[in-house]
Amino acid sequence: MNQPATHPFMRRELSFPWAGMAILALTIVGLVLGGVSLPVVALVTVIWLLTLWLDWLRPPAPEGPIHIAERPDPEAIRRAALFAAIEPIGVPLLVTEDSRIVAANDAARTVFGAHVTGQDARVALRHPDAVRLLEDAEGGTLAMRGLTGARGLWQLSRSPIPGQPGFWIIELRDRTAEADLSRAHTDFVANASHELRTPLSSVIGYVETLAENPGGYDTQTIARFLSTVLREARRMDSLVGELMSLSQLEAEKHDAPTGHVELGSLAARVVGEFGPGGRVGFERPGTAMQVAGDVRQLEQLIRNLIDNALKYGDADQPVVVSLDTAMGRQREAVIRVQDRGAGIAPEHLPHLTRRFYRTDPGRSRAAGGTGLGLAIVKHIVERHRGKLDIGSTLGEGTCVTVRLPLLDQAKA
Repeated sequence: MNQPATHPFMRRELSFPWAGMAILALTIVGLVLGGVSLPVVALVTVIWLLTLWLDWLRPPAPEGPIHIAERPDPEAIRRAALFAAIEPIGVPLLVTEDSRIVAANDAARTVFGAHVTGQDARVALRHPDAVRLLEDAEGGTLAMRGLTGARGLWQLSRSPIPGQPGFWIIELRDRTAEADLSRAHTDFVANASHELRTPLSSVIGYVETLAENPGGYDTQTIARFLSTVLREARRMDSLVGELMSLSQLEAEKHDAPTGHVELGSLAARVVGEFGPGGRVGFERPGTAMQVAGDVRQLEQLIRNLIDNALKYGDADQPVVVSLDTAMGRQREAVIRVQDRGAGIAPEHLPHLTRRFYRTDPGRSRAAGGTGLGLAIVKHIVERHRGKLDIGSTLGEGTCVTVRLPLLDQAKA
């Protein structure tokens, strides 16, 4: 009668697989130096360790006959371990056997659908660059647009799985947000340079004209030239100041303000800057309206909105600033700035808070606008955890509404 085989954990005579561990270490170093991403390196490490563990603990073949069904299938165990290892990884991962997808983690199923498992990878990805990568015997990495949409930018990496001939791991990383951010920064620098170059060219032109013939102009002409130089220099100073404000707001956008501000007093102070009895009217409630906020930024918010309304509203019509409270999911302070004028066409409304966006560039520059006022307002509102709405009717005027949480809600 055959004696039962000793349990693997009881076989003390087995030696630790030092050679396999050394090869694993060299493989990891090679992958890291080769630029392979950390999730793939971690996955290879897990698979290799599971393989060594299974080989180390595999019981010896018994002397007597044994039914095949009683012997564990190491290959099936390895594959199950591989599929379990990729499931929780946050980036989309596909495992292919030759060209067929045999496993996809949750992130990949979210991108391509649950039906992706079992498909031919070339059909699932449906992109010429992806197909070329899948057919490359060496694997590799490439970036491609149009994998999941016209604007989407994805980075694909394809690597063989050690110890699993014919098996490949495909990693996908969505680089769309990074590309959009890079493009936004490039556009911002280009726009800022253009906005600064225009007044700077004017200043240089007038100064060169005076310098080439110092005594050749009458006092009235010189005064006109110097007035233009001063106006353009002030325009550059205003633009640089607003660029610095925007940069500071972006640096602080994740830091909620901690000061306490009474909006009624603050708004009255800002309205007073535009002169008593002028075009700017003010309506305030009889009760105090405390919000958590930055005094300087909230002053800038109201000042920018009034300044825009005065520039682009009808010069013969008043601008009305009003404060109110609203009840909804939370109690809010509501600031409205209403002008009467030509209004804004509907197609422009979604873009008004973009940097340097103007509905009428010529009129804006003539009025001294920088194209950054509403962009600054948007960033201030976001930092104060508020909401911004711009409504306009052609021929009637524009109303900008800002909602900020009242202090009792901000504390919560």
